Amino acid sequence: MGDAGESMGRLEINGDSEDCDIVDPWTVASKSETGIDYDKLIKRFGSSQIDGELLERFGKVTGKPLHRWLRRGIFFSHRDLHQILTQYEQGKPFYLYTGRGPSSEAMHVGHLVPFIITKWLQDVFDVPLVIQLTDDEKYLWRDVSMDNLAHIVKENAKDIIACGFDVEKTFLFSDFQFIGQCPEFYSNMIRVAKCVSFNQAKGIFGFGDSDPIGKIMFPAVQATPSFSSSFPFIFGSANVPCLVPCAIDQDPYFRMTRDVAPRLGYQKPALMHSVFFPALQGARTKMSASDPQSSVFLTDTPKQIKSKINKYAFSGGQASIQEHREKGGNCDVDISYQYLRFFLEDDEKLEQIRKDYTSGAMLTGELKKVLIEVLQELVSKHQERRTSVTDHIIQQFMQPRKLNFSF
Repeated sequence: MGDAGESMGRLEINGDSEDCDIVDPWTVASKSETGIDYDKLIKRFGSSQIDGELLERFGKVTGKPLHRWLRRGIFFSHRDLHQILTQYEQGKPFYLYTGRGPSSEAMHVGHLVPFIITKWLQDVFDVPLVIQLTDDEKYLWRDVSMDNLAHIVKENAKDIIACGFDVEKTFLFSDFQFIGQCPEFYSNMIRVAKCVSFNQAKGIFGFGDSDPIGKIMFPAVQATPSFSSSFPFIFGSANVPCLVPCAIDQDPYFRMTRDVAPRLGYQKPALMHSVFFPALQGARTKMSASDPQSSVFLTDTPKQIKSKINKYAFSGGQASIQEHREKGGNCDVDISYQYLRFFLEDDEKLEQIRKDYTSGAMLTGELKKVLIEVLQELVSKHQERRTSVTDHIIQQFMQPRKLNFSF
């Protein structure tokens, strides 16, 4: 059942040894200062590497320069991306699907990663996009009221829209608000739920006997936007494949979905997996919205950004200036350099920084200064765009409607 290396049985994510990384939809942790071993993770998950050959084909098919996150291996793993490129080459349709679990009112810069790449993909391929806000998931997993979640959803929607999506091609929805309006979505949700046994759900997601039954049902909710028939107002009855850009910790949901899809007569979703955006304190964990010191938030002032980077950003430098000049710094563990891999556009400048820091010519304080300026500009521009997102604009994005695209 399912693809080779992709069955719905228990995911051997963590292995047996004490030094293994922990990666699931709720926990990411590594004992190594360099963070998760992504080569091992690809093998454990049974996905494929986004290699040079695929990147070359991507560039040829689109006729556009590759996004810096593809060039730099930030998006490093995939499932069936070749098939999506073939669809595009043949003039056949596909759509994009990504999402956000609205856990906090203020999003951090790491939360932008799937939206920035999805915005780029939408522009490059000129395709429709659905964005799911899983407020139901957060209600089930966290101690938060539905009223508070409604407020968080609205604030998160502003941040997502501020990334620049085309309202004519984008449908943004919250599960609480939308699913009850759409019988086709709910029907697909139940079809998925019927295909996955309780034992399979426990094996994939680690659910225990004391977990609420809503948690066991939730994976079917996240799977459902993978099927175009869940959005009849957009796609009619067409069976259109989708591409899901996400962090690799979300892959278990889509392994399950890809196993179920053929049994329902639907196409399997393709995926592009990103690495994790690390916490300021180091790459052993991903950022947490619940810890204000672990993250640079989209609400932070320039002063707060400067203070956080200077105070908390884990350094790969040496103990003294003299020692650093002699031995150089370690870019593999230095968080300021790792953040620049995400947000500094200029490849040549990034490479020069890497050489200078590694040789000891650039000090930690100088590296942090570069990052501070990059993040201050990024967050400031985001905040400026966000101020123009009115309630009316949010309503436009969240209104079920026909999107403007040509298939």
